[in-house]
Amino acid sequence: MENTNVVLWLCFILMAIAMPIAQGVVLGPKAVDQWFQKLPNAKQKVTKFHFYFHDIVSGKNPTAISIVQPNMTTNKSPTFFGSVAMIDDPLTVGPKPNSTIVGRAQGIYGSADQNEFGLIMALNFVFTTGKYNGSTLSVLGRNQPFHKYREMPIIGGSGIFRLAQGIATAKTYRMNMNTGDAIVEYNVIVLHY
Repeated sequence: MENTNVVLWLCFILMAIAMPIAQGVVLGPKAVDQWFQKLPNAKQKVTKFHFYFHDIVSGKNPTAISIVQPNMTTNKSPTFFGSVAMIDDPLTVGPKPNSTIVGRAQGIYGSADQNEFGLIMALNFVFTTGKYNGSTLSVLGRNQPFHKYREMPIIGGSGIFRLAQGIATAKTYRMNMNTGDAIVEYNVIVLHY
């Protein structure tokens, strides 16, 4: 078993050495420093995204799993206050589960409101295809799933989206009240260099 762990660790190190670029953006401390030195002359760009977030909590292969559920929540809270889930949700071009995957939403969300269902979202949109492959956008904000539209701030990013800022607008496309599975439509607008 130890030899397997050593081989896996060596493979991880070799991959890290061999992959210092996130789709056209050189990574590493020196590259980031050089990027910052050029920043005063850089022009800000606007990029828009439209994709679907598939939050699957049921079945054999959930993409969102409960990691915290206080006793108080189980018995007393109508908003599931204090419950926390870890997610690795696919982001797709269309709403169908077999639609082309463009990335993953990875992070956590938790019920943070005792009076109405309101989530705190802390996650990254990790892009896995096209010119944004290897880049991320970071979201930190409030999400009220039963409101028609929700806005959450984009507070940063990596790769092509270094120093990104913007807004992610969410709208529930479909929710199965029996299973808790949901498909959420996202429109994202970001400013970046």
